[in-house]
Amino acid sequence: MCFCTYFCSVFAASPYYDLVIVGGNPGGIMAAIAAACLGKSSVILERTKYVGGLPANGLGATDIGTRAATTGLFREFVDRVKKHYVDTYGENSEQALLCSDGYHFEPSVGAKVFNEMLDEYKGKITVLKMRQFDSESQNIVMRDNSIESIRILNRETGETEIYTGHIFLDATYEGDLGAAANVPFRTGREGRNEFGEPGAGRVYKYWGGPEAEGSTFQQDNAVQSYNYRMCLTNNPSNRVPFKKPAHYNREEYASIVEDVWTGRTTNVAMMTNTDEMMEENRRHIKAGNPSKLPADRWGIARITNIVHVPNAKTDANNQHDAFLSTDLPEENWPWPTSSWEWRDCFAQRLREYTEGLFWFAQNDPELPPHFRKAVAEWGLAKDEYTDNGNFPRQVYVREGRRFEGMYFFTANDAIPVVAGGRPPLHATSITASHYALDSHAVRKREKGRVHLDGFLSYPSAVYTVPYGVMVPKEVDNLLLPVPVSGSHIGFSTLRMEPCWMAMGQAAGVAAHLAIADNVKTRNVDVAKLQDILLKQHVTLYYFRDVPYTHPDFPQIEKLALQGYLPDWDARLDEPIDADTLAQWRRLSRLPLENAVAGQTKRLDVLKMID
Repeated sequence: MCFCTYFCSVFAASPYYDLVIVGGNPGGIMAAIAAACLGKSSVILERTKYVGGLPANGLGATDIGTRAATTGLFREFVDRVKKHYVDTYGENSEQALLCSDGYHFEPSVGAKVFNEMLDEYKGKITVLKMRQFDSESQNIVMRDNSIESIRILNRETGETEIYTGHIFLDATYEGDLGAAANVPFRTGREGRNEFGEPGAGRVYKYWGGPEAEGSTFQQDNAVQSYNYRMCLTNNPSNRVPFKKPAHYNREEYASIVEDVWTGRTTNVAMMTNTDEMMEENRRHIKAGNPSKLPADRWGIARITNIVHVPNAKTDANNQHDAFLSTDLPEENWPWPTSSWEWRDCFAQRLREYTEGLFWFAQNDPELPPHFRKAVAEWGLAKDEYTDNGNFPRQVYVREGRRFEGMYFFTANDAIPVVAGGRPPLHATSITASHYALDSHAVRKREKGRVHLDGFLSYPSAVYTVPYGVMVPKEVDNLLLPVPVSGSHIGFSTLRMEPCWMAMGQAAGVAAHLAIADNVKTRNVDVAKLQDILLKQHVTLYYFRDVPYTHPDFPQIEKLALQGYLPDWDARLDEPIDADTLAQWRRLSRLPLENAVAGQTKRLDVLKMID
């Protein structure tokens, strides 16, 4: 049988779904759930044996700047996490306290909650694991600017499977489906001259301090580093010691020795730490003491940034103040556009590098003995990732392909227009979100530099995310809720899991509307989309004084997106002043005859407009 005949026969027999979602990370999960709530069927095609992405693989300290900014299904996930700890251990238990209202959790709990949410929609959501999409032209069939079907490798059987559907979603961290559909994308860093963004291009910056010598702000092909978010414990009964990896190379870690003895860090404190102070610190440590220099850390915190989660476990990330930690810069640059064969090799390399780092810190004789002893108190959690040597199953891919969609998000979309004010208002908002402009290093340690190239953070404010960031310009039935459209620095704030969950939810609703109204994804009625999202308790425009539980929340949100409430507080119960009343009359083109300045509450006037 020729290939064309075989392909057509399989295509005819393949099941049809309203949504075909490539990627079982939180963005893909929330898209499926949001669509299922509206009666649409989905299939989630996940490459690994597990769904949940990074929150099920060590990222248990939720990255969010303003918790109330992002709600909807993300908030439901958080509330379910909290309920798990309260129900299991008691409302006043240490576990319930350490879960931080559901924002901090163990990897196994994150996985459990995602699976429970999916299980409630078994009739509408099909989850298929060990299904791999390779970003090659022969694995996608397109007709008239639409995706008809995709070919998937079943990694368990080795067979090829065909999936057809109405709307396709790329929920991969890498952007593999969008690339196969020929959506234009970027990797690397834009220069400051392109969008005028802080942190753009090549930047050396003290952690918590100013930019420094060597910063050129020029564009390049560098990709921010990846790592594993480690679940560690210092509980002896649940601790598994680190083993020396097969390909251990001491030279990779040797520079840590002098950093520990002297207290040298990348922190802004180094601007005032002198060579004399560091030599005195060496003598202090040699006498059996921990480091005494400002901002220096001792023991495990020197190697990895620790956030405590319940049951004596951690979310252990790269240490921002260190020249060498769990990130592995430079070597990951090919990841976004490489094959899965290459990615799997890098994942193993990164695992052995990470294991070697902890082994070095616990065993190398050139390190202070009491430093090694302090690090040795920690190991892997015995009850996590029990089928993977207690090691996370998934690389933290902070940034893959970034597509060029209907709207291109930059740092300027997340920075206040005026001091103390809001970032630009997007009337097509699908969620509010907030995290700093945040990128990890792109290069390893360089002599004479104050920090690693590209390791930076700049403040932002709660912003609105426009629908266009996940909509391609030309492919008619594709949405990109994870590898969204933006610059390196703009993407650096959108890339946090709460925002990805919110964009996934919006993608699920948008897919429903595209099917129901028989329109292209770029022609979805955004007003309808926003109405449904508001019914699903999504915050589109954040106020400090109007929670999503407020009885008039949907009406307030819609008017806010029309420009009625530009301040951080809506002050609904205050009497309206004359200037605001005049502005609202002009904006609404209504006389508002029953509104009296100084007497009528602002909420009552808004109800007259609505």
